[in-house]
Amino acid sequence: MGFKKLICLYAFITITNLSNNCFSQTDDTISSQYQITLKEAHIGSFEIDTMLLNSYGNVPSNIKEFYIESRSIFKAANVDFTNNSIVKAALNNDVRLLGGPLLGNLTSEGVTIWLRPVSKQELTIKVKKDGRKKEYLFALNPNAAGKQQHIVVNGLCSDTKYNYQIISNDALLTEGSFTTAPKNRTKNEVRIAFGSCFHKVGLHNPNLINSILERSPHAMMLLGDIAVDDRENDFSMHRSDYLLRDVSPVWKKLSANIPLYTSWDDHDYLNNDLSGVPKMFTDKDQDELRKIWEENWNNPQNKLEGIYFNTRIGQVEIIMLDTRSCRTIEKRGEYGSYLGTEQLDWLKEVLENSTASYKIISSGTMWSDYITNGKDSWGTWDTLAREEIFNFIEKKDISGVLLISGDRHGARGFTIPRDSGFKLYEFEAASLGGVPGPNAWAKDINNQLFGYKGEALKAFGELIFKGEKQNPKVTFRLINEYGKIMEEHTLSYEKLTPRGQ
Repeated sequence: MGFKKLICLYAFITITNLSNNCFSQTDDTISSQYQITLKEAHIGSFEIDTMLLNSYGNVPSNIKEFYIESRSIFKAANVDFTNNSIVKAALNNDVRLLGGPLLGNLTSEGVTIWLRPVSKQELTIKVKKDGRKKEYLFALNPNAAGKQQHIVVNGLCSDTKYNYQIISNDALLTEGSFTTAPKNRTKNEVRIAFGSCFHKVGLHNPNLINSILERSPHAMMLLGDIAVDDRENDFSMHRSDYLLRDVSPVWKKLSANIPLYTSWDDHDYLNNDLSGVPKMFTDKDQDELRKIWEENWNNPQNKLEGIYFNTRIGQVEIIMLDTRSCRTIEKRGEYGSYLGTEQLDWLKEVLENSTASYKIISSGTMWSDYITNGKDSWGTWDTLAREEIFNFIEKKDISGVLLISGDRHGARGFTIPRDSGFKLYEFEAASLGGVPGPNAWAKDINNQLFGYKGEALKAFGELIFKGEKQNPKVTFRLINEYGKIMEEHTLSYEKLTPRGQ
């Protein structure tokens, strides 16, 4: 790839500054140098990915050189991050971490820190309460250069903000902060951010990331189409896309300060609308995709097949489904074809046994069929299992359930009415990348709360759970990249209680 080719592509990419009264900019807004389209992100060539990295300002030269050299290695051969040439490229460019820190698995006593050290030198993690001098020290001895590591930071106070530093040979590598979860038995406020469809583009948007950080959520749920885009079974390029994520200073700012919980959708699994094990792919491909996913995220462990899991943050149970890899293509339209019977049984067990006041259940694709008639989702795959889940919630009187979803670019809210008069609520914020998608509104708007088209909308969802004895409630907000609250809907706990209707 020549320098002239790179310059030409820069010239052909549309350079726009969107101005719209609905998305008014603040004084500290950072403008993009050029705008990468969704189609270009799907292509994911060297030139396009390099522009993505620099889309809101040039990264430091050593980071850029490391990325360029490492990407060429990933492109040439099926290697992972422990490859000697990649480790050498990092050392030659004074890059001390190939990835991370990436926070996850938040508890009332601590958090798990994921990172990918460039050497086997011991790392020290210094943790202290915000505004206090006392330090908690944790040590990590990496077992291999370039291999992902997990550090469990524990023994801390609940619902408390902590700052941390990662040190090597008395040199500061990186730092960040987090707030521990409230204890499960308490009714302390819990704030969860969520969204989907970064499509690599939104990962580098400092305005959006800063807006998320300013809301100070306990954690954020990312529902697919995040960092990898249409790499199919080119596993080395899956890793290259994760490298693009991890060298981004903007992404690091998010992952170092907000615990992230993630699930995939079609583009970070294989390609558009692909699921299960399609023709031209194998069970071995599926196993490798799951392995790479688990190596590059920091989710709670699940020993079952698939990437689904549940966890608890204070009064909120987080349930993230695998709505992509567990499908059975040959049984499409039949019971169990979408989640698989094992995951379906697991979901019902988790719901029935949860003692949390609220339960968030994520689906990478939409729960309802209002937009595009259930395309590539429940409505065209497994309406029987969906009905079983909804009926189970009612029959068992499982209160506090909220449905969140992604995939259909844009942001929308819906009610899903039941024959009993009870309504389920679905909130979708597939707007982290601001990319085009279907119409904002369904043809029948009777059950729609709001709707925004995806193009130019860069926004995330927020759920705030309050457990006051007299008036427990949850508030949904849609917040754009400039911090403007575009939608706000508050639901009493009674509305989320099947027998309270």
